[in-house]
Amino acid sequence: MPRFDFLSNIPLVGTATSRVVRSSSRFKAGYLSWREVSLASGTIPVHTLSTPYTPPWSAVEAIDSLNPPRFMSSTGDSAPSSGSISPNSPSTPRPSSSIILISPTNEVLLLHRVKTATSFPSAHVFPGGNLSPGQDGQVPDVNDPLRHEDGPAYRLGAIRECFEESGILLARSKESGVHGLLQVEGSVREEGRKAVHCGKVRFTDWLEQLGGVADTENLIPFTRWITPPNISRRFTTQMYIYLLPLATANDTPSSSMNSLAEGEGAVIPIPTPDGGLEHTAARFLHPWEWRFLAGAHEIVLFPPQYFLLHLLSHIFPLHNAHKGQEELERQRGALMEFLKTSDPPWGEKCICPISLRGKLDDGSTVLSLEKAGPELDGTGRRGDLEQVMSVKVGKEGPRDVKVCWKELKREMKPKGNL
Repeated sequence: MPRFDFLSNIPLVGTATSRVVRSSSRFKAGYLSWREVSLASGTIPVHTLSTPYTPPWSAVEAIDSLNPPRFMSSTGDSAPSSGSISPNSPSTPRPSSSIILISPTNEVLLLHRVKTATSFPSAHVFPGGNLSPGQDGQVPDVNDPLRHEDGPAYRLGAIRECFEESGILLARSKESGVHGLLQVEGSVREEGRKAVHCGKVRFTDWLEQLGGVADTENLIPFTRWITPPNISRRFTTQMYIYLLPLATANDTPSSSMNSLAEGEGAVIPIPTPDGGLEHTAARFLHPWEWRFLAGAHEIVLFPPQYFLLHLLSHIFPLHNAHKGQEELERQRGALMEFLKTSDPPWGEKCICPISLRGKLDDGSTVLSLEKAGPELDGTGRRGDLEQVMSVKVGKEGPRDVKVCWKELKREMKPKGNL
């Protein structure tokens, strides 16, 4: 097995085709900060990020492919948050849910949180939020392990929050034989969005008036995250994937500046922020692009968001992006197969990221992803047994987030005892 430089996850084999010459003493998150990378395809010079900017994706993917997720392995909004450390017993995690919304071109929606947010200030997050018993229904009691499993309230809450935060309504018509997403005129949709957010109307009642129902059946569970017990503001967050419909050969491309795409006869509106109540921007980008922006310190991604984008970036290769419906369908098929792998499967993993003692030479903290959290002790629930993360936490939030195979942990050089 080759020796690894943990900070970059690149094998040091002594050849010019695989060695990085760093521009500083550290290698930034996602293997995306370099002075010069020499690959078989040539030399890629240093770049300064500006907008718009197209990074050298072939080089980035070539580097990262040295440490991809193990798609076929079969063996064996959340934390860490910015809340203060609790000196007493762990607080009760609040039920919440989020959606990783996949566009018709297999890009991912992230929302930019306002600086004054109580959770994840200034970060880019998936649409989602806390459950509301009056809107979404009840979840099991705090002492019931089923509180931390997928259920109707989590699903409805995820779709409601996605609608409130982005304006995208994941609902279908109740009429038999009517396919595709429920079509709602723009002004009606925005009026309902505000009314639901303010609590003037129940989300399900508003949908009922339009002859629709929340499309909870097409939510795909994709990990649960429980905030570590040393954080005062804790959440138990169910993550879902939702695949927006692909365009078909019979669909006419949308000419409206207010729509993202047309697929299966449904016009999908462009996501919009909620007027600055909780978010200032809403945008679809490829998982690789989100990781690049985080690595360049242009945006803040917390470990759960970075970890899931890391996985998706290997399933949706950037060099195959926008290559037609057949390729997009192939990628989605690969995603569905990937979700069945690992032990436990990705839809059943429950992750409570715990900081290990000591730090790496660059000051990063190592996060174990094995445990499901103290609320699930003795239940058999587990997280990811194969990978760990490293992160630097400062005033601006988490930086230089990385994902590494667990067996490489022995290559780390902590300043304390792990």
